[in-house]
Amino acid sequence: MSLSRAPRRTLLAVGVLTAALTLSACSGDSNGKSGGGGNTNFVTNTGGISTVAKGERTAPNEIAGETLDGKRLDVADLKGKVVVLNAWGSWCGPCRAEAPHFAKVAADLEDQGVAFVGLNTRDPNKQPAIAFEEDYGVPYPSLYDPQGKLILFGFPKGTLNPQAIPSTVVLDKEGRIAARSLMALDEKKLRSMIEPLLKEK
Repeated sequence: MSLSRAPRRTLLAVGVLTAALTLSACSGDSNGKSGGGGNTNFVTNTGGISTVAKGERTAPNEIAGETLDGKRLDVADLKGKVVVLNAWGSWCGPCRAEAPHFAKVAADLEDQGVAFVGLNTRDPNKQPAIAFEEDYGVPYPSLYDPQGKLILFGFPKGTLNPQAIPSTVVLDKEGRIAARSLMALDEKKLRSMIEPLLKEK
């Protein structure tokens, strides 16, 4: 009996994950409001960007795996830099809208100690995602996460986690979750998430 129950549990978990990503996928909500719910220590401003005070930040769980170009990447190895994590899919219209802004800011800030990492999700094979990165001149790697496991399990409960596609989470130089947006970003808003963290000692 336990053997027949295990696959059902697995199917249920996959079903819940799929439903969660489907409900939150490709958010076109321009106000970016996100209810923290419960006992959270973050603040969401009117621009839809949530931030956590320096002393109250939490590190993510392991965010590691194979990139679209087949290399191994572990976000923990980027500690010491401000890290921008962007959850995206090639199928997502708002992701296409923000891609040129991300490519530009990533290139501009690379020499200032900022690293960008994409979290590519819900692309059943790599080819559309690779074509997306080529079309938009994306200069940074993306972890290939077709089932959304990194997005679902990479961020502790109660922290600023990706809840929509696209979502952007920024880690401070200590590797802790410092800011999040649940909407497509232009260059100005993206820089507003990064630049305060660059100034931190």
